[in-house]
Amino acid sequence: MNSGTAGSRILALGHYLPARVVTNDELATTVDTSDEWIRTRVGISERRIAAPDESVADMATAAAAKTLARSGLDSADVDLVVVATATAVDRMPNVAARVASQLGIRTPATFDVNVACSGFCYALALADLSLRGGAARNALVIGADKMSDFLDWQDRTTCVIFGDGAGAAVLTATDETHGGVGPVVWGSEPDRGGAITLETTGPDGPPALFQQDGKAVYRWTTTTLAPIARQACDRAGIDPADLAGVVTHQANLRIIDMIVRRLGATNAVVARDVVDSGNTSAGSVPIALAKLIDSGALTSGAPVLLLGFGAGLAYAAQVVHCP
Repeated sequence: MNSGTAGSRILALGHYLPARVVTNDELATTVDTSDEWIRTRVGISERRIAAPDESVADMATAAAAKTLARSGLDSADVDLVVVATATAVDRMPNVAARVASQLGIRTPATFDVNVACSGFCYALALADLSLRGGAARNALVIGADKMSDFLDWQDRTTCVIFGDGAGAAVLTATDETHGGVGPVVWGSEPDRGGAITLETTGPDGPPALFQQDGKAVYRWTTTTLAPIARQACDRAGIDPADLAGVVTHQANLRIIDMIVRRLGATNAVVARDVVDSGNTSAGSVPIALAKLIDSGALTSGAPVLLLGFGAGLAYAAQVVHCP
């Protein structure tokens, strides 16, 4: 146990997407939909789908290996691994332990976080708090989901939305009070959690499949989340108009644009990775952020609002500074 530090900062970000690209036109050959129908309702043009033998742990490891290489650290420096996922098929060992094993991280604390599409922002906050409290010095934080394992591929209201993928960040403890990971604003509305489900029915029942009340989710996201995002900005001491970027969960293009408009982030680069990657659940925020940094749209030190939201009607938001 260390004595604790003033905060944490992100050293590097990276992402992984499977090789297979599935376009809207391809989906239209197997389900009653069209490219125009999908683009109009959710803004997606294509998504990546993992191979049958490609696991959540495989994708998480690929994203983590790239990110660790970029960070300037090696496996011996990492003492905490946190994976956000809602789609791990196996119960034990957890995905974080499998990633640590694959990367040769010898004695880290490891745990998984299941808050579905909010998961990465939750995991980032937990890692930040661990570093501030002195429980770790360097943390590997990953969001990864393989939603394709849990979709009804004949349900056009859900199967067109999702893709598979993983994103990762490396955090380090710092004595600086600014320029790192800002305070988290998080919570949920569990009484309304039935709006989004992926439930099992036992070994003899039908397979677990994703279901959601799309209208209820749309109303909740477009009315509830902008004030939460503003609160995260307030706690970080930044006006939304001064944000360089906004990276929300990549659920739906209309939802993203509505949140940003109501927030008043008038000068921010807005992540719209949902167009090319679909909704990658816990992977969506780090994938989208990593892509913006890789493209040069966001520069080192730029303040960016992260906002995760989804199942359980859970949410988490924080302002971070780009590595």
